[in-house]
Amino acid sequence: MGKGVLDVAYIEKREAKNGPVRYRALIRLKGHPPQSATFGRKTDAKKWVQQTEAAIREGRYFKSAVAKRHTGEELIDRYVQEILPRKPKSISSQYQQLMWWRGQLGSRSLADITPQFVVQCRSKLGNEPVRGGVRGPGTINRYMAVLSHVFTVAIREWGWLEDNPIRKITRLKEPRGRVRFLSDDERKRLLDACRESRSPFLYPAVVVALSTGMRKNEVLGLRWKCVDLARRVMVIDETKNDERRAIPLAGLALREIGRLAEERDPDCPFVFPSKGGAAPVDIRTPWETALRRAQIEDFRFHDLRHSTASYLAMNGASLAEIAEVLGHKTLQMVKRYAHLSDQHTAKIVASMNQKIFGDDKT
Repeated sequence: MGKGVLDVAYIEKREAKNGPVRYRALIRLKGHPPQSATFGRKTDAKKWVQQTEAAIREGRYFKSAVAKRHTGEELIDRYVQEILPRKPKSISSQYQQLMWWRGQLGSRSLADITPQFVVQCRSKLGNEPVRGGVRGPGTINRYMAVLSHVFTVAIREWGWLEDNPIRKITRLKEPRGRVRFLSDDERKRLLDACRESRSPFLYPAVVVALSTGMRKNEVLGLRWKCVDLARRVMVIDETKNDERRAIPLAGLALREIGRLAEERDPDCPFVFPSKGGAAPVDIRTPWETALRRAQIEDFRFHDLRHSTASYLAMNGASLAEIAEVLGHKTLQMVKRYAHLSDQHTAKIVASMNQKIFGDDKT
């Protein structure tokens, strides 16, 4: 404890009439505001003085004090107001996730949001019933990722915390990527059902998705300024990976986009517009109706992308080529299609052996 004129730490005993004995600890260190706390036991007061004085001298105490002044609600609210608008492509999904966390963190101080508490919240997240069952490991990991970024911003930009509790928590193991693709018969039934839909945009949207492997938001958000029919290409500026991507147009997809171009409203920027043309069309209900009519089960719009990749693999495309078409930065995401190209790979190896060794049948 400090013993100088300017550096002082002491414990004062206080006795109230007909009340318990209390011990008030006080710390005064040069260059820092005084700190005090009251305890029921002198040993607790001594321990607090020792730990707090050491934390102050090492520059740790006031960071912790800041964390105690702010709550989880404040943390989420500030992030939503200041940071989330910088992430336009993530606003919809992450706002929902952040509001869930806001409800869990509530008025709890940031100093009390420990890894153990977050794990408890994560367990609750995984057990909550949602449409279609419960949240899977992948979804839970995304909830954890957005909260981790909230803490990172609070540390680096706001000075509210000195450590991120999420970094001490192990990610949940996610199952191997789903590969659900349309069989030839399913594809025919689905396209027939989409062609008969009341929505004039369902059929061409599904054709484009199957032909190109584009994501749903990329297809429906497609603008005419991105389409070059003369060069038979679409150029997408706002992709999931924030990279500009050129997507070839061919066959039926080219013909369908060409047809829509002839019928388009020149004042509407969207290839697949909603009524009025102010936003992309919503095909959720027509899509679900088409699936029922085609008697196709366990299939999502995103599985059209898997179908494209699977067809590419079965037609001899390499993993690198599939990744290029789908717009993946690495091969990791397309390794799930490797087994579909085994036969093609075997042919390549056999061809190479034939060329270097000749027709050796021994």
